[in-house]
Amino acid sequence: MSHQYTRETAAEGVENALKLLEGRWKLVILFHLFGGHVLRFSDLERAIPGISQKMLIQQLRQMEKDGIVRRIVHHQVPPKVEYGLTDWGQALCPALDALLTWAAQREAADGGDQEAIKRGGRK
Repeated sequence: MSHQYTRETAAEGVENALKLLEGRWKLVILFHLFGGHVLRFSDLERAIPGISQKMLIQQLRQMEKDGIVRRIVHHQVPPKVEYGLTDWGQALCPALDALLTWAAQREAADGGDQEAIKRGGRK
């Protein structure tokens, strides 16, 4: 499904997409769940040192509400809850890979600038 954007609607669309990912921990959580990984809450907690239990719950609930993460409840004793990405959430992977590639290009360019400075010249 192709969508024709204007400058204004494109900017608004990107801004709305970024709002879904804002927050210190959402991207970290996403990267732990990419590739079809399904993790228990306690596994996520251990995998992300520094995040409080309350914050992890808040971020997971928000991403679940936004349709990025799915919560899987196994009715057993003790209760078991797991988290995985929805298909839509998994579809973020190529976009974030492209963003990483874009950022790496900057780092490579900055590295070239630093080498030129060390040599006493310009790039």
